[in-house]
Amino acid sequence: MPFRRFGRPGLIGLAARTAVVAGTATAVQGVAMRHREQQAQGQYEQEQYAAAQQQAQIDAAAQNAATQYVPGAAPAAGADDMISKLQQLASLKASGVLSEAEFVAAKQKLLS
Repeated sequence: MPFRRFGRPGLIGLAARTAVVAGTATAVQGVAMRHREQQAQGQYEQEQYAAAQQQAQIDAAAQNAATQYVPGAAPAAGADDMISKLQQLASLKASGVLSEAEFVAAKQKLLS
């Protein structure tokens, strides 16, 4: 008849219990880590989407500003209108829609 011990578990039982506890803790930690990674990925994708939307709005505003400038338009007779057109050209140059050469050419056309 095998010898059966009562009371505290033996060395093998203690090792088995420790392995079960450690395995469970590792599995729970892995699930929690994957959950955090998925949340971080979702937040990153939302930020990228918002940045793309903002860039699309900036591009649309720049396109709208560029269509307001017509290179072949004749200058108006009023001095206030000429000043406003010069200011508009300067703002287009400052926003990067017009290059330096385009700005100078448009300014010369406007002043002549």
